[in-house]
Amino acid sequence: MSRSRTIDVPGSHGPAPEFLVTPETLDAISPSGDRGGVIIGSDPQGEAQAASLLRSLPTRMVTVGGLYLARQLALRAMATGAWVIIATGRPAAWKMLERAAGETPDGKPVPLVQIRRLAPFDLPRSSEDTPLLVIHDGGAVPQELFPPRAPWQTTMYVLPYLHPQVSSGTAANTADLVLLQRLPLNQAQLAQRIWSLRNHQVQPLTQLQDDQLIALGNMTWTMIRLVTNQKEKDILGPIRRGD
Repeated sequence: MSRSRTIDVPGSHGPAPEFLVTPETLDAISPSGDRGGVIIGSDPQGEAQAASLLRSLPTRMVTVGGLYLARQLALRAMATGAWVIIATGRPAAWKMLERAAGETPDGKPVPLVQIRRLAPFDLPRSSEDTPLLVIHDGGAVPQELFPPRAPWQTTMYVLPYLHPQVSSGTAANTADLVLLQRLPLNQAQLAQRIWSLRNHQVQPLTQLQDDQLIALGNMTWTMIRLVTNQKEKDILGPIRRGD
């Protein structure tokens, strides 16, 4: 990838800042962001595509598809210095992130990554020095347990598929950034209704390869090919559409 472009997220004030992480974390995860934000992948021209996932505004984003995409984004947020808190009903599916973050000298997981039950709890204070990514892995119709209320807090909702009830909730239809993997036709048509897509944008959603996604943002419709470095492959395995 020769150049980098940042996906326009509504209300973003310039490029995302750089954060410092421990050498132990960098040993496990190659940093995948730059001052343009967190790199997601490349466009059809080979240009790097990044998004300001962690910024000075409360931010809501949605991924629709397999767990691979959500876990890769979490790894890359960790590599920029973010705290990552995962609320999930399937904690075993996220354990590799905890292992990737490493351990304290007494053998406990470092607090950079926390895996919690899918229930309300108090979040740590987020700031420019300690941005916070809250991952809500609560099925296709998530309750909004952790709406982003503070600057430098991003809440990412992980949807395995699109459910008709999503259109009436706030998690999906008010998201600042949506990342869509391949959808069957009926779900692509539902995506059209939720995000007011044009007719010619529906069919491509059904034809995406396992390593492709569509990014929707402010006046943005971008096809992206996921790119994984070797250290990420060691943690996550090969790129795939499923979980």
